[in-house]
Order: sequence, then C-alpha cells, then structure tokens
Amino acid sequence: MGTYIVKRIMTIIPIFLLATLLTFGMINLSPVDPAEAYFTAAHIQPTDELLAQKRQEFGLDQPLLVQYVNSIMKIGQFDFGLSYVTNKPVWEEVATRIPATIQLTVGSIVIAILVSVPLGFLAGIKKNSGMDHFSRFLSFLGASIPSFWLGYLLIFFFSVKLGLFPVEGIGTWKHLILPSVTLAFPLIALYTRLLRASVLEHLQEPYVLFARTRGVHEKVIMGKHVLRIAISPMITGLGMNLGNLMTGAIIVEAVFSWPGFGRYFIEAVFNRDIPVIQCYVLLAAGVFLLSNLLVDLIQLYIDPRISRKGRQYQ
Repeated sequence: MGTYIVKRIMTIIPIFLLATLLTFGMINLSPVDPAEAYFTAAHIQPTDELLAQKRQEFGLDQPLLVQYVNSIMKIGQFDFGLSYVTNKPVWEEVATRIPATIQLTVGSIVIAILVSVPLGFLAGIKKNSGMDHFSRFLSFLGASIPSFWLGYLLIFFFSVKLGLFPVEGIGTWKHLILPSVTLAFPLIALYTRLLRASVLEHLQEPYVLFARTRGVHEKVIMGKHVLRIAISPMITGLGMNLGNLMTGAIIVEAVFSWPGFGRYFIEAVFNRDIPVIQCYVLLAAGVFLLSNLLVDLIQLYIDPRISRKGRQYQ
C-alpha cells in the first residue's frame, strides 16, 4: 500500500510541470504583450521606451528556456509576480480570497453529500418506487437548471420575498446557505444518479446473494457491503468536481457577490492581469491533482484491492 501511495504522489510532479509548461506556452503564444497589458491595466499610455523597460523588467528579453526556468523557480516560492491592477503580490491577494472559496466549496459538498447519498441509495434499493421517481425528477431538474438562474430564483424567494437569508456578501452562516445550495444542486443531480446506478448494479452481484443465503441481516448487507462499495463511483466524481468547485464557482460568486477567487479571476480576465490569470490556472491544476490523489487514497481505504490490482499490472 505504501508503494502505491508513493507512486501516485510521484505522478503528480510531471503532470504539474506539464501544466506549467502549457501555461507558459499559452502566455507566450498569446497576441497580448504582457508589457502592454501592464500599462493598459494601469491606464498609462506607454511609449516605446517604457515598453522596452518593462519587458526587460519582466525578463521578456531573455531566451524562452531561461524565462521558463525562472518562472518555475518563482512558482516554487509561491511568487507569481505583482498584479497589474493593484501592483501588489498576486499570492497575497489570492490568499485573502481562497478562504471564502474554500468555505463555499465545503458548504456545497456537505449539502450535496447529505442529500444525494440517502436519496440515491434509497432510490437504488427501492427501484420504481415514489422515492426513485422523485430522485430521477430531481436529477433531471438539477442537470437542466443553469446555476445563475437558480441563484436568482433562490434570492427572489428566500431573500426578497421571505427575508430569511441575506441577498449577497459574506459573514454569518446565513450568507453561506443560498450560494452553497446553488452550487450543490447540480452535484446532487449527478451524485444521486451515480449512486442509484451503482447500487442497482451491486445488488445483482453474487456476494449479495451469498450474504442473504448465510442469513446476514438485510441492513448489514445494504449498509456494510453494498453502500460501501457502491459509493465508490460517487467518490470518484467528487474528486473530479472538487477542483472545479474550488476554482470554477465563478458564476455563483458573481450572483451572490461572494468575495472568492472566482470573482478575482473574472476581474483579472477583463483587466488582462496576466500574473493573476497564470496563478489561477496553475492553482486550478494543483487543486485538481491533489483532489484526485485524495480520492485515490479514500478509494484505497474503502477497497484495498486497488493496490493489489496495481501490482498485478506492473
């Protein structure tokens, strides 16, 4: 098991380096000159002399290989440069916004798990029942409604009409409810379908029949065996979505004026703030890789056969 974990961790390094290379290549292939973007964001009309001075300051006059190596060294120190707009270190500004995004991500994941696990499990073991039809309707609804529209509906009913929750901003737990529900709703639709299909599949497995033949209690079969194994695809989906939630909750943050990393990225795109955009892309890659590693470790705990399967194909 230890060897499997070490190998999984070691695979992250080349993938992340590839992400840095792609990001560096896209920035250099872009028609936007970083020096010009800097002066545009600062609302300064640059002269040729100022552009040349700024290109030298950014190291753009050096060979591409040297620029890439210097970029890797700075990234290793969490140095993404200065924002073109605020002229402050990018990582310091990102660090002040990440906690809000993490808070929103955790809230949406908790809501999605609390709703989708019992709903998907009951829909699977009670096929074609009222619960099953409700879960399918909810899944269809969650996959069909755009997040921004759902967010405005929740604001209209629960904030404007009923006055139960704040319209925007961050502060108390009430500020977290509506954006978390908005972000969790598509996940509920996805995880409910995954768990339902997985439960239906595992109910047909021989080990369920053998357990019933041995007289094992039905609750033990369903809870200890079927649910534990059937939840595996849902955990995989959670790992795929965690990176998207951490870095892709842009629409929800905009609707609820949530001061997270997503809104900061949108502002950076409009301002052509290249250091912020680069930080966003690399942070998204890092979160995606780490979340998938975490999911693999959880899967290994749930099903130790994974490490044995990995050794068989060596």
